[in-house]
Amino acid sequence: MDKLIITAAICGAEVTKEQNPAVPYTVEEIVREAKSAVDAGAAIVHLHVRHDDGTPTQSRERFQECEEAILKECPNVILIPSTGGAVGMSPEERLQSTDTTPLPEMATLDCGTCNFGDEIFDNTMPTMRAFGKRMLERGIKPEYECFEMGHLETIVRMAQRGEVPGSPMQFNFVLGVLGCAAATVDNLVWMVKNIPAGSTWTATGIGRHAFTLAAPAIVMGGNVRVGFEDNLYLERGVLAKSNGELVDKVVRMAKLLGREVANSDEAREILSLKR
Repeated sequence: MDKLIITAAICGAEVTKEQNPAVPYTVEEIVREAKSAVDAGAAIVHLHVRHDDGTPTQSRERFQECEEAILKECPNVILIPSTGGAVGMSPEERLQSTDTTPLPEMATLDCGTCNFGDEIFDNTMPTMRAFGKRMLERGIKPEYECFEMGHLETIVRMAQRGEVPGSPMQFNFVLGVLGCAAATVDNLVWMVKNIPAGSTWTATGIGRHAFTLAAPAIVMGGNVRVGFEDNLYLERGVLAKSNGELVDKVVRMAKLLGREVANSDEAREILSLKR
């Protein structure tokens, strides 16, 4: 079994300081949270960016500024910028995160339209083709974000047709979003059983499911994502003081379950990345 890759989704686009004062908005706060996660054992930082007032943005300039600042403090970390952005952003706006210099090693690619709480997260087939074309042209490896069973089947067919990058594929199964597939072990097992041979995968449990989904993922040989984007609490009623606290809990779980944790270079090898 490969070592466990831990991803820290440090701020997302929706959570606020009103919900948890440690949620980062400014460049300095984003760097602080990235470093806390890496120091605790995260090999990957999944990155959204904000304006200083907390407003989500996909500005190329803001991504450039944040990525440079993070890499100054954590020079070996793998960065996965979001192309999801926030609900309501246009595809062109969302793709700005793939325009930084140097180009990102990886970026997210959302695999279908779905309900997202009371809103609709719009990812049409033409949008996915355009994102896939961009990543094929620029040599960026996608992390395929699947919120539903149909998302997995759709993106695998697209890869078979050469519309998005193919083998080896990396999937992130985001379970527990209100309106999407529930964060159950049954759903996770189904998704893992239906990925192409040679693929890698990560499990993300939303809210109270963050650690109950992490445990089976660790045992099944998958990888784990945690962070303020997905969950603000260390345990019931206890707000996490940093992303590092959330990562550290996964590290401790992995140790108890007998699984070693990968550093960023080991993660690159597992994910077949070329730096």
